[in-house]
Amino acid sequence: MEEPVHDVRPLVRRLRKPPDRWQRQDLVRFVLEDGIRVINLRYPGFDGKLRELRIPIVDPEHLERVLAFGERVDGSSLFPGLFDSSGSDLYVVPVYRWAFRNPWAADEMDIVCRFAGRDGSPCPVTPDNLLAAAVENLRTSTGATLRALAELEFYLIMERGDDRFTGKAQRNYHQAEPYLHGRDVADEILRVVSEVTGSVKYCHGEVGYLDQIESENPELQGHRAEQYELELSLVPVEDLGTWVSVARWLIRVIADRYGASVTYSPKLEPGMAGSGMHLHLALERDGRNTMRDDDGELSEDALRLIGGLLGEAPALTAFGNTVASSYLRLVPGQEAPTHVCWGRHDRSSLIRIPLDFRTATRMDQAMNPSESGPPPDARSQATVEFRSPDGSAFPHLLLAAVTLCVADGLSRDEALDRAKSLEVDHGGGRGAGVTDSLETLPASAAEAAERLLARRAFLEERGFAPVWIDLVAEKLRQESDRDLATRLSSLSKPEQITEFRRIMHKDLHKH
Repeated sequence: MEEPVHDVRPLVRRLRKPPDRWQRQDLVRFVLEDGIRVINLRYPGFDGKLRELRIPIVDPEHLERVLAFGERVDGSSLFPGLFDSSGSDLYVVPVYRWAFRNPWAADEMDIVCRFAGRDGSPCPVTPDNLLAAAVENLRTSTGATLRALAELEFYLIMERGDDRFTGKAQRNYHQAEPYLHGRDVADEILRVVSEVTGSVKYCHGEVGYLDQIESENPELQGHRAEQYELELSLVPVEDLGTWVSVARWLIRVIADRYGASVTYSPKLEPGMAGSGMHLHLALERDGRNTMRDDDGELSEDALRLIGGLLGEAPALTAFGNTVASSYLRLVPGQEAPTHVCWGRHDRSSLIRIPLDFRTATRMDQAMNPSESGPPPDARSQATVEFRSPDGSAFPHLLLAAVTLCVADGLSRDEALDRAKSLEVDHGGGRGAGVTDSLETLPASAAEAAERLLARRAFLEERGFAPVWIDLVAEKLRQESDRDLATRLSSLSKPEQITEFRRIMHKDLHKH
């Protein structure tokens, strides 16, 4: 029975049921009753960017076929190197819970698809299905499910305008108008992405600010750049793969409509805050968050998750840090990780434990003494934060690999031992030289490729398609950055800055 649904998403309110209960006839009825004339099938390619196939709806029978069977596409064009041109035919099949009303066209509906092979079953080598298989592996092998959110950091690039209310470098964190020049753009990003995905926590100014960029790239030269973060809410990890791709697309479209530009490039300027894509992860069993025990301490599930990620962290950079400038972000002193360790507070740790909302003192009553009602349950907010990924990540591949690591951590006692041995205290509390004995993350894309290839058996034994290992490793090797630090150190200071900018600015819209 249809029931009133209180939700920010227009399509959820219109269909009066949550997305995981949508069926084809729900969408058919919406399209026919609300005058939808075009359906946009959307699906990510190799780089995670959304592609589209626009389909006009000519009659009800045509609509039924589109929603039931999708359409045919060329896999060799979407995923160069993954398919031979003689066997690259794929179907893109709508996933009903990923439908949304187009934000800018009242007579259009968008729906994100998954890929199917010739026999109609999920194509096992496409990134969406690698992630779906990893999710199923976790469920069947451990009985747990993984929820995740992503922090999407990006720079908004705008015409400089005038000199009023000029910002300050590295002082843009949570800045407000009039010192936040892109507030109108950020406001529309917040509203549109919320209404499409239903899973946005907040949007705010981040640390980075460049009042006037110097670059050989005309899209950057002389422009103002402000860094922002859009943080998504916890959702099933398979859904996060979809909403990351959708959100990154929406952000770019909105910026373009304002005459601005956006980049997720890991670094934009030497010494300036880089753009990460931190992941927050939470395990659930029977719908209950299991990241804390009854005393509010980290649970065994949480420690095993941490140990599973730490065991494969250097190889994971191959999916989460895919360009040379990624490794100009992963350097000491930038609140970015460089060693394989975890801490409860330290923002330079690879994994840290964010504050959750279960506190010894009830904050609502401490600040509002007249409050007498019971508090909401905050247990679902407990997560751990994986801090190495950045805006160059291949979202579905990264999330699939992360999910496999989590499953391994839950299944092997070595992961628990690893987590216990690799905790570092806030501020290096184990004393000077605390990091000397710790394994380091790769220092270049070339090294990340080597670390991935060295651990390919781990991924392949758990269902990861071998062809992706080869493709990603080759992409990383093409960055040709093995001796980058040595080459840069041999240059004069002005030459170094010029070369830094060339490397950072070459990947403005790569992902």
